[in-house]
Amino acid sequence: MGAVVTAFGTGAEMNNGAVITHVEKKQKAPLWGAFYDFAILDPAYTMSMSMKQVISGAFDALSHCMETYFGQPMEDNLTDEINEAVMRNVIKHIRATLADPEDRFARSELIWAAAMAENGILKIGKATDFQCHMMEHQMGAYTDCNHGMGLSALHVAYYRFICEKGADKFAKFAQRVWGIDPAEKSETELARAGIDALADFIKEIGMPANLRELGVPMGLPWKEIADSVVLTPGGYGKLTHEDVLKIFEASK
Repeated sequence: MGAVVTAFGTGAEMNNGAVITHVEKKQKAPLWGAFYDFAILDPAYTMSMSMKQVISGAFDALSHCMETYFGQPMEDNLTDEINEAVMRNVIKHIRATLADPEDRFARSELIWAAAMAENGILKIGKATDFQCHMMEHQMGAYTDCNHGMGLSALHVAYYRFICEKGADKFAKFAQRVWGIDPAEKSETELARAGIDALADFIKEIGMPANLRELGVPMGLPWKEIADSVVLTPGGYGKLTHEDVLKIFEASK
């Protein structure tokens, strides 16, 4: 079995994971075992994608990096330092691709960064988070929304909810990924500035910053959706289903 990548973002070409939706049960969940014998990562095969999907997929890659980065250990480590470089690369080349959709070098960087984000290297020695992915999956099971756009609509509210529990790491994210000057800022202020930079970037690249911009109906059974979300153990938040509902509400 081989993978010819036409829509970068998932990184599935270099791992054994996949996602499947059970429409009747309204469940969107992972399955494992889909190993490829070879993968072709050629930016030429992405040129027919709509720009909407190009940027959505690239944001999914950034999300994969963040979901891994904001987990234990919080101390500096080689894996996270590699991750910081991948995140900076994704941000840089999303901007370059938007500036020139024909820039194949920028697309080649994005397609490789997407693979790096989910080929396992950035997870070495890490307890990952992926709570935002679990929230988006269940929202997607109820709405069939675009995955990357669902993530952009949820990430900022989620990170603001858990920010103080992981302030040290969010402060590093602000400095090392977004280049924010730490002068005259407390750790918490710096952490929040990094999340604000993420929010500004989401708007800059034309991704939905909240659920209304995503276009999902506000009258969905949000408590039912929240109660169906898998709670992950690796993040800073250690959420309850009540917390998940609060994050959905804050994302509106």
